[in-house]
Amino acid sequence: MPNRQADELFQLIKTLEKGEKRNFKLYVSRNISSDELKIITLFDAIDKMDVYDEESILKKNPSIQKQQLSNLKAHLYKQILTSLRLIRNDQSVDIQLHEMLDHARILYNKGLYHQSLKILQKIKELANSYNQITFWVQALFFEKKIETLHITRSFDDRAEILAGEMNDLSARLSMVGKLSNLALQLYGWYIKNGHVRDEKDVASIKQFYQQNMPEDAVEFTGFYEKLYLSQSQAWYGFILQDMLSYYKHCARWVDLFEKEPNMIKVEPQQFIKGMHNLLNAHFMLRNDKKFETDLERFSAFCSSKEGEANINNSVQGFVYLYLAKINKHFLQGSFSEGLKLVPEIEEKLQTYELQLDKHRTLVFYYKIACMYFGYGDYAKAVEYLNKIIHWKADLRTDIQCYARLLHLISHYELGNDMIIESQVKSVYRFMSNMKNLSSVETSIFAFLRKVFSLSRKEMNEHLQLLFDELKPLENNPLEARSFLYLDILSWLESKLKGVPVQAIIAEKFRERNS
Repeated sequence: MPNRQADELFQLIKTLEKGEKRNFKLYVSRNISSDELKIITLFDAIDKMDVYDEESILKKNPSIQKQQLSNLKAHLYKQILTSLRLIRNDQSVDIQLHEMLDHARILYNKGLYHQSLKILQKIKELANSYNQITFWVQALFFEKKIETLHITRSFDDRAEILAGEMNDLSARLSMVGKLSNLALQLYGWYIKNGHVRDEKDVASIKQFYQQNMPEDAVEFTGFYEKLYLSQSQAWYGFILQDMLSYYKHCARWVDLFEKEPNMIKVEPQQFIKGMHNLLNAHFMLRNDKKFETDLERFSAFCSSKEGEANINNSVQGFVYLYLAKINKHFLQGSFSEGLKLVPEIEEKLQTYELQLDKHRTLVFYYKIACMYFGYGDYAKAVEYLNKIIHWKADLRTDIQCYARLLHLISHYELGNDMIIESQVKSVYRFMSNMKNLSSVETSIFAFLRKVFSLSRKEMNEHLQLLFDELKPLENNPLEARSFLYLDILSWLESKLKGVPVQAIIAEKFRERNS
């Protein structure tokens, strides 16, 4: 079967809106010869497809020869991007700055030095307004070139002013580079290793952070310096599971955009990711009221003009907004209400299939499975967990692990005793290949291996033993990760008290807010 995500041109065409398609055809009709109109034929053929199929294109469009197809696709791809640039130039500050630099070079090549310098001054002012240091530097380099090669008589101390400006920008760029590197490396460390699991991990990440955090970082007050500093500190706290530190620095991350709201237009993805992490920090700390307030704030942004400015914003807004909406029901124990979101989520996952990475889809499946489990619909929980377990790509070992544990518990709740033994063996094989199992994970699996063969009376005794064993670990930073993926304590309480899981969580929510 053809792969929906296999062809780059197909992907690009499928992201186009109706207005963009119309503008593309108008642009092409005006700017290419009649001999090149085959690219419109190719465009229409691909646009009508649900999956990319070259054989179908060649069969239904005999004017396109097989040996032409590769070149036609490359030409069409370039023409689409050019048409998009022309209709989108007013929505992107960096595209505007690129265009102004082009104009300055054209004027310079015409020998109109003063006009070129005027454009460069405007570039610097616009770049300064939106903290675009790299464009400011490019304009400054060009300005220095003109002043060096030509007698412009701008003013006497021009050389000293330009030199001082360049020194300041060089220092800022250097700091932005160091801090952005640190933020990226810490995030990469988390993607590879997850949260710290033992004292060896703690020592390793602390040493790395201290060696790479510039000593004078706090002295720089530019937007990007403060942004990447906040990100670095947030990831550091998150990896260490120091949730108060994580929350504090996520709040500073978002506050930067409150102080300079024009930067949301320039860096909407950074704002969206900041809001996601702030909501995540509220969720982990059980800051129920602040979570509600910031969720409303984020929801308003996602439906605003900026939030829907392009498909990238829409996709990321959907991912993080709906994860937060699900987390709200995890906080409140309102799974029956939360399950109403599932049809919307499924529809969006289909709509944004080309843009979403598989990790995000896995996370949604796991969250949905957890909601069905908490609601008591174990069959539906198994249905979503199977999607994760049978996922062909080797992604997110952590989710794969907890999906298998929850899958096993769900079959127990369904009374599927006949398949539990084989399931236990399957989970054991998977977990035995994992490195550095936490104490919580080890205890849960040891419990599951022996408990399903016990009588109900013996079962209650072992449930209580496991609860007593795990409860003291709940606030241990090195063990907290396990409770984030699987609320095993609430399940144990539900079994001991004979009430649904969501009732246990809802009661905890009421107690926190009483």
